[in-house]
Amino acid sequence: MSEKVLSADNQQERSNHVLNPWYIVGFVEGEGTFHIAFYKDPAMKQNIKVIPEFHVNQSYLRINTLQEIKKYFGCGYLKQNHAARTNDDTYVYVVRDRQDLLNKIIPFFSRYPLRSIKQKSFELFAQIVQMIAFGKHRTTPGLKKIINLAYKMNIKGKYRTRSKEELLSDLKSSETTR
Repeated sequence: MSEKVLSADNQQERSNHVLNPWYIVGFVEGEGTFHIAFYKDPAMKQNIKVIPEFHVNQSYLRINTLQEIKKYFGCGYLKQNHAARTNDDTYVYVVRDRQDLLNKIIPFFSRYPLRSIKQKSFELFAQIVQMIAFGKHRTTPGLKKIINLAYKMNIKGKYRTRSKEELLSDLKSSETTR
């Protein structure tokens, strides 16, 4: 075995090594998601709360990888993915804080782009987070645009529980009651 291979193995075994950014990109390609969640919230001006989230999922057997990613970014938190499901052994690294998304997550993936169709979801995600930073989610036209963009992400919202039309209808009905 060559000396280079041995030194590479030793680097992998060190607990204080810093993850290679491209390793994180590859990991997110397979296990990560850029997501915009919408919740009905009468306390919000438009009655809809917009929550941008970056997630990375992994089995509890490899939770150390999630911990290293969290350490790399210096933000976010780890939690059980579906705590109510006893047969789900996955954990998730989550970043919701808008400043962390704007200052850490988005710049990282802008510098180290994804290689798959997930890059398009990231670009839409980054655009939406910027719109939120400028308060566009507080106006009806801005929120409509955010909803339309979000439903283009992640296989056009295939896994969402509510349709885009239902969400836009809720927005219209909240306008009518004012």
